Amino acid sequence: MELQLFEQKNYTIGKAFTALKKTSPESFTITLELSWSNWGFGLEPLSVTAERLSKNSVHYIELHGNRYGADLGYKAAEARKILDDHGIRTAGICGMFSPDNDLSSNRGVIRQNALDYIRRQLDLGHDLRAGYMLIVPGAVGRPQKIDDSEFQRSAETLRIVGDDFIKAGIMGAVEPIRSAEVSFCHTVQDALKYIEEVNHPGIRHINGDVYHMQSEESHIGEAVVSCGGKLVNLHLADSNRRALGEGSLDVDTLIKALYLIKYNRVGCFVTPEPLGPGGDPYPAMFGKPDTVMLDTLVSTTVSYFRSREKAVIETESER
Repeated sequence: MELQLFEQKNYTIGKAFTALKKTSPESFTITLELSWSNWGFGLEPLSVTAERLSKNSVHYIELHGNRYGADLGYKAAEARKILDDHGIRTAGICGMFSPDNDLSSNRGVIRQNALDYIRRQLDLGHDLRAGYMLIVPGAVGRPQKIDDSEFQRSAETLRIVGDDFIKAGIMGAVEPIRSAEVSFCHTVQDALKYIEEVNHPGIRHINGDVYHMQSEESHIGEAVVSCGGKLVNLHLADSNRRALGEGSLDVDTLIKALYLIKYNRVGCFVTPEPLGPGGDPYPAMFGKPDTVMLDTLVSTTVSYFRSREKAVIETESER
């Protein structure tokens, strides 16, 4: 029987992966680095989160970019002590962009809010030695476009803080989001075009998300490979946005694609962000956490990912 198109693409990635194992076995001495995005944990204290991640051998965290004002959000010294006490490092900062701090807004005061917001997160990231900050070019939760100038207006606005990224030592990482949530920049190719439009060395990278890729890309593995060296963080959840293993995501092909782009290198992270099913996960950002549920969510996801990674690496040839 002839393979379906997605199976053909899986096979192509698998064949390249098998060839890499044969020609460069040293490429597999280091495994992929797991982090965890904590904004979906709601109001849970950072100390509780850090303890959970440490127990599950997750040594990095993507911190909620919660400095929404001068008096709000993480205090660097306090957060650093908590993370250090649990052997956790900061992988990056998850920038949160809403209609209140929209880089593409046609209102100058809103774009200034976005610039001020970014600078506050960069200060936090610099103090905690984060490697990247996630950027969404348009407001999440506003899928209707404002006008035909959003793309250019957003790129011009973000370019203003390009030097701030460099000074902070933090990579700007653009995240494509599904069209149900944002008005533009939906795919990896969209993100690459946006990065070129920004045209600044401080914003040259991509933050992928497999949940959004399922909606917008023809094949997740191909999309990952097309990112190449620009990918520095990949949000991860199963097809139903639950823990890995509870949906139909082809985790094996995803892992193979990551190894093909040599993603198991310092500074690159696979960051679970299983926010649950439904169209709007954002109320969970400030919700009361269910500790038992979150414990299970993390342990299930981490153990499943590591078991699939081990299986993929140890398989002799492409099935």
